[in-house]
Order: sequence, then structure tokens, then C-alpha cells
Amino acid sequence: KMGITDQRELDEAEAQLLRMLYEEVFASLEPDQSLDVPLIKHWHRRWLGNLYDWAGQERQVNLQKDGFMFAAASQVPNLLKELDEKWLKTRTPCCDMARDEAVLVIAEIHVELILIHPFREGNGRIARLLADAMAYQAGIGPMDYSDWDTNKAEYIAAIHAGLDGDYQPMVERVSRAAGT
Repeated sequence: KMGITDQRELDEAEAQLLRMLYEEVFASLEPDQSLDVPLIKHWHRRWLGNLYDWAGQERQVNLQKDGFMFAAASQVPNLLKELDEKWLKTRTPCCDMARDEAVLVIAEIHVELILIHPFREGNGRIARLLADAMAYQAGIGPMDYSDWDTNKAEYIAAIHAGLDGDYQPMVERVSRAAGT
């Protein structure tokens, strides 16, 4: 849309637009606001809509990363519906939760969203924005993801553990990111 074809320029544009989205989200996010899939899609569209036609839309292609297949594209609509009904509508906002409960909920929802990988690009960054929004609502200051980036293999292993419903490895990472 903006006619950018150079990957470095695209990366810079994405980073700048993400900073703008963070400012927008945290200027308007209410502590007791429910978070849901339509809001996540809206964030994605606001972030990448000037760069990609498919921004905010569920992906229509299967995705893999480092040999790991994310949810099949055909399953994304049902999985997002389940994420909304089972997790987001019942577990957000996190404003009345004790810190440990909020860390658990952030970890669970982060893993589930990453495993679905609903968009063609930007899933990790949108999942972190959602985690930051939940942490903000829980009164947990800004999350520090440097450990996730430094120890990428541990982070990926924590996501994979979630396939079997084991969220503890991600709970440990969220707890560290939250400074607890």
C-alpha cells in the first residue's frame, strides 16, 4: 500500500507503526475493559493496515516457523471463537486479579494466541501487545521481553509445552517479564 519493497524499510515502518499503536492503545485502554478477538483484529488492522491489504484479517494460508506448523488456516476461525469464549471473555479484564493469577492468565492466553497464529505476519508482536494490555489492567507495570528475545529457544519450548496444556514454562517467562 505504501509502496515499500525494501525489507529494512518495511521493518522500520512496522516498528514505527507499532510504537504509534501502543500509544493509541494505552491512551484509550480502560482498566476494566474486556479484551476480545475483534479488538485484537482492530489493533492488527490499525498497526499494519497502511502496509498490507490483509491486515486485521484471519490468514488464509498455513504457516510454519522453524519446522513447527501453527494451527491450520481452516481452523483459525473456530480457534479464535474458542479463544474469545473460553479465555478472553471469561479471563479479562485482569483488574481484580491477584498478581499470580494475572501472570497465569497472561501466560495461558499468550500461548493460545501464538499457537493459533491468526495473522500472516505480526502475531508475536500483537500477542505481546495483548499481554501488555492485560498486565496494565492487572497493575503489573510494563513487561520486559528481553529475556524472551535472548533465550528464544526457551520461549519457543514454552509455547510448544502449551500444546499439551502445560502453561508453567510460559508462566515462568511471564513472571520474569513482569519483574516478579
